[in-house]
Amino acid sequence: MDMSRARGTRERLVVIGGDAAGMSAASQARRLKGPDELEIVAFERGHFTSYSACGIPYWVGGDVSTPQELIARTPEEHRARDIDLRMRTEVVELDVAGGRVRARDVDSGAESWTSYDKLVIGTGARPVRPDMPGVDAPGVHGVQTLDDGQALLDSLARTRGRRAVVIGAGYIGVEMAEAFVNRGYDVTVVNRGKEPMSTLDPDMGRLVHKAMEDLGITMVDDAHVTELRTGDDGRVRAVVTEDAEYPADVVVLGIGVRPETTLAEAAGLPLGQHHGLLTDMAMRVRGHENVWAGGDCVEVLDLVSGQERHIALGTHANKHGQVIGTNVGGGYATFPGVVGTAVSKVCDLEIARTGLREKDAHRAGLQFVAVTIESTSRAGYYPEASLMTVKMLAERRTGRLLGVQIVGREGAAKRVDIAAVALTARMTVEQMTALDLGYAPPFSPVWDPVLVAARKATAKVQAGPR
Repeated sequence: MDMSRARGTRERLVVIGGDAAGMSAASQARRLKGPDELEIVAFERGHFTSYSACGIPYWVGGDVSTPQELIARTPEEHRARDIDLRMRTEVVELDVAGGRVRARDVDSGAESWTSYDKLVIGTGARPVRPDMPGVDAPGVHGVQTLDDGQALLDSLARTRGRRAVVIGAGYIGVEMAEAFVNRGYDVTVVNRGKEPMSTLDPDMGRLVHKAMEDLGITMVDDAHVTELRTGDDGRVRAVVTEDAEYPADVVVLGIGVRPETTLAEAAGLPLGQHHGLLTDMAMRVRGHENVWAGGDCVEVLDLVSGQERHIALGTHANKHGQVIGTNVGGGYATFPGVVGTAVSKVCDLEIARTGLREKDAHRAGLQFVAVTIESTSRAGYYPEASLMTVKMLAERRTGRLLGVQIVGREGAAKRVDIAAVALTARMTVEQMTALDLGYAPPFSPVWDPVLVAARKATAKVQAGPR
């Protein structure tokens, strides 16, 4: 049992969680402080470290051949940097007052305490798993970790049927629908919302619905799943809603995630309204000098609305880790917040959003104008120009950009980055119309679609209230 702190001037950093935030923090701290100054102990309950969970649907769908391609740094590579990484070891208790954690070996069950001078919590998020009959049956899968992805692929190899049902139509839902389409499955997506992609406004979600149906995916919206029906062998056979039953040989849960803060809550650390850990701009847990947290287990400041949000994205987690590692290592760094940028795709359909939706703006008490335009990805006369739809929100009185949503095909999604920069800079839509964006017929019309939307929004702001 390890009950003692490191002697002398050397401090001990303990990291809970071996993926993006945790190991980015550990690696950055090691760059700034050598092993003679800082001992680093990291715990990971799974089989993999520093991997791209965002890539799992593309591995399942065959675009990525092996899980190793999704791994940025292996446990051996971390250990070679003098990080004591303990795999298949789960932290089960956090004693903040005593400055120690209790960890359990997942395979043997053996437990021990490890003391710390500084602590990083990177416990991530857990998939929403509804409490209903059959949810734990064979053939029902989540896709949060590489272990989950391998379990799904192993299950598909044992399954003769070719009917897949995805429950949920958010990012994971639509990406897993694409994965099954690529594998030649008959795909049904069952969604509780009125349209897929609740991160978009319903009018933009409707475009996604139609495009997915055009790809041969059966879309079932406004449906409440009540049961996952099993066969005589105990394996899932159907997804049952209040109105219908959909045959299934495999079911994927894509309902969303919640911050994994069980340990933090039991230790009395501060949580926000979304149940994520609350930190300051240095990613230090509020009220706790030597405890930091980052990644999917924290809430972040929305720079547009000024409210706290929970957004589970690897981009944020890696940035959090860099900030934490810099501060733990004796430097100074901050994470100011986010504007809520995200992109996804289902087959050739690209989906993007940043900033606020209409309901977000209403919730924040903002008055706004909304415009929607159709344009093309390239000059209209250039071969293979494709249509895209851009929706833009601006504050009514000031014209400040509030949000942008884009649905289209090749060249659509990454245009949202223009709006993300404009949001961060608190630009008005009128200021956006003067942006000096790159132009050539193979890449854009003379007026980029985002700027076309900005012009229309500017005119609506200047026209004033009706």
